[in-house]
Amino acid sequence: MRITALIFALLVGASGVIAAAGDYPERPVRLIVPFPAGGSTDALLRPLASAASKHLGQPIVIENKPGASGTLGVTTMLQSKPDGYTLAQIPVTVFTAAHVGSVPFDPRKDITYIVHLTGYTFGLVVRSDAPWKTVEGLVAYARAHPGEVTYATAGPASPGHLAIEQLAAIAQVQLLHVPFKGAADALIALLGGHVQVVATSSGWAPHVESGKLRLLATFSPVRTRRWASVPTMKELGYDVVVTSPYGIGGPRGMDAQIVEKVHAAFKKALEDPATVDALARLDQVVDYKGPKDYASFAQELYSEQGALVRRLGIHSQ
Repeated sequence: MRITALIFALLVGASGVIAAAGDYPERPVRLIVPFPAGGSTDALLRPLASAASKHLGQPIVIENKPGASGTLGVTTMLQSKPDGYTLAQIPVTVFTAAHVGSVPFDPRKDITYIVHLTGYTFGLVVRSDAPWKTVEGLVAYARAHPGEVTYATAGPASPGHLAIEQLAAIAQVQLLHVPFKGAADALIALLGGHVQVVATSSGWAPHVESGKLRLLATFSPVRTRRWASVPTMKELGYDVVVTSPYGIGGPRGMDAQIVEKVHAAFKKALEDPATVDALARLDQVVDYKGPKDYASFAQELYSEQGALVRRLGIHSQ
């Protein structure tokens, strides 16, 4: 009798899980953006989330959680149930941080990888009144004034930080790192004259277009369509390429049906006119991967970032 009751209870419980997955979503979904409002990540994920909401059937609400070089978003997300109602952008810093310092998660097994979206266009920018019109000029000045040139990034062990440290190692110069909570804050510091150089994603674009900032080079593999006249670091003889790929994930243990619903909504959202326009403005290219391929790619990123951190000798700050 007890065995029969136990089996019945298990069946009822299983059917409840299936029903819950089938009914998802029944309320708004939270998407954590681990960088400040106004930055390039926020500028893409807002229209993307709005477009995905149409296909998911519930609003996807953006919550900005800047801090810890972009890892605070995942830390916050992992405190939630794996029910599909709390998601987060997964920046490459999530994989870097696991090798640099102590983070309360393991990106290899604590995250459900849902959909990979794109990567950034990274650039090296200075104020328009700066004395350097080229990377060569900046390097020559830094070589003559070791440790005097200040550069801002979106945080310690962020892609911009690693990019500049690679450049400094190749050029054999010393630069002073000034970390911020995100690209938007770093750019504000540059515009205000508090730092001299910023290496970050393309939130600098409107300031370059307005003439307030000067784009010395990009870290793209080839020249970008939008900034075709601007050389890449590789062209200039510095073998530094940064794309900082990212996607959307959830806590470990999400139901496969829910994962597929979220994945399908964001995949369709990549084709929405508002998303396409935002991608073009930010000079970002779609790099779609579904759950299985994204999970495999995440394992590769973990290994690659570990090798880079060890090579540069980067430590937590």
